[in-house]
Amino acid sequence: MKTIARDDYLQQLIDRKHNGLVKIVTGIRRCGKSYLLFTLFKQHLLDSGVPEDHIVEIALDDRANKSLRDPDVCYQYVKNSIKDNGLYYVMLDEVQFMPDFEDVLNGFLHFGNADVYVTGSNSRFLSTDIITEFRGRGDEIRVHPLSFAEYYAAVQGDWTDAWNDYMTFGGLPLVLAQPDDTAKTAYLNHLMDEIYLRDIIERNNIRNEAGFSELVDVLASGIGSLTNPTRLEHTFKSAAKLSISQPTIVKFLGYLEDAFLITKASRYDIKGRRHIGALSKYYFEDIGLRNARLNFRQQEETHIMENIIYNELKLRGYSVDVGIVNLPQRDNGTTSHRQVEVDFVANLGSNRYYIQSAFALPDEDKQAQEKRPLLNIGDSFRKVIIVGGNVRVSHDENGITTMGLKQFLLDRDSLNR
Repeated sequence: MKTIARDDYLQQLIDRKHNGLVKIVTGIRRCGKSYLLFTLFKQHLLDSGVPEDHIVEIALDDRANKSLRDPDVCYQYVKNSIKDNGLYYVMLDEVQFMPDFEDVLNGFLHFGNADVYVTGSNSRFLSTDIITEFRGRGDEIRVHPLSFAEYYAAVQGDWTDAWNDYMTFGGLPLVLAQPDDTAKTAYLNHLMDEIYLRDIIERNNIRNEAGFSELVDVLASGIGSLTNPTRLEHTFKSAAKLSISQPTIVKFLGYLEDAFLITKASRYDIKGRRHIGALSKYYFEDIGLRNARLNFRQQEETHIMENIIYNELKLRGYSVDVGIVNLPQRDNGTTSHRQVEVDFVANLGSNRYYIQSAFALPDEDKQAQEKRPLLNIGDSFRKVIIVGGNVRVSHDENGITTMGLKQFLLDRDSLNR
């Protein structure tokens, strides 16, 4: 397997060195957190002249380090490893193996010359609540599965072949180590069923496993579709013949979000400048896991492309909503309004982008359909249509940019082209 560069995340770790906080590397399991910290970041430290004996590494999932899972033993071990006034880098992997690890990490901050980094890979650690445990003393670095650009840099070759593999098997790094499609399928099925979902079920003591499993299936089948707990409840009653209450559905959705398996995109009224809470969309953090859940049966490239664009925007640091625009229309002399959707409203600082995902624009009618919501927004922020495949960047007389999926995914600054 080729070395996979994770330059953006590595730079985030470098930028946060010596900031007096615990650097907490979070993200879905098997997305490369340990590799980032213990291989790439450690090599950076060594290349920067840090003596190896000033890097304290503890892999708590290693049987050889079982004794260090005791918080008092671990605390004392690290304290004894700091032998002078020089700066030490303390790195703990799989920290959830240690009870009361929050107290231990907070204790490390009192050493004065310890720069602390941790990773964890179960849903207890990945919970979005974990940062609050440090009461402002934690600094999160969120790691995602491989972006398409990272994936393509590792595999090279024909772009179309790489895209077909990526949209089928996703971007978890160890997928690249599998020898063939059969092995990739087996790997993803095992991760989804035995690692991710089993961990959520056991951690949260879910008794209605059938209902929880059905919810995951419904979400996987309906990526890019507007839904909410009420609609999901009706779906279970009518299609799955299951009775699951709305409060239970809300809890289940929260468990999946806390484990970073799915992400919710809320609706945003663009002209009204407010969020509309009734309906949302859910996207999968890794499209390969979503496909595995459905046994690779629903390979609709339109919806998969939309999910991947959403993930790309999130890993570039954007907050992303689903946009709504009210279009006026006249009927029998009266004026009413019809809601149309802008796939994504992406915000980063003072920058905003309105983005449509269109697998193809075969004719003028389809082009007009995709442009209509953008033309009715009425502000000067950049408006972009992303088309499947390799399409040269172009701009029309209304300032709408059209670009190919290839151009968008491989160019980090593509939205400003």
